[in-house]
Amino acid sequence: MPEPVETHEPEGVDYGWVMQVTFVTTIVVGAPVVAALAVASGVSLPTWSSRVSFAVRVGAVVWFVTAVAVYFYARTQQAD
Repeated sequence: MPEPVETHEPEGVDYGWVMQVTFVTTIVVGAPVVAALAVASGVSLPTWSSRVSFAVRVGAVVWFVTAVAVYFYARTQQAD
């Protein structure tokens, strides 16, 4: 009988898990970070386009740092 499709044994880092955790962590941590930086930075954000631009620039950095941290966490936990 063939093995059910829903089982999966990843070899190495489970990139699906890394992507999911990165997404959730970035929203939970990143949204307050972007809001705090917008208030504390003293940058004038008078229009919606400037606010969106600021959020995208800061959010991209938060996303990248979170993704790298989650990847290295998964890699060290997989090695154990």
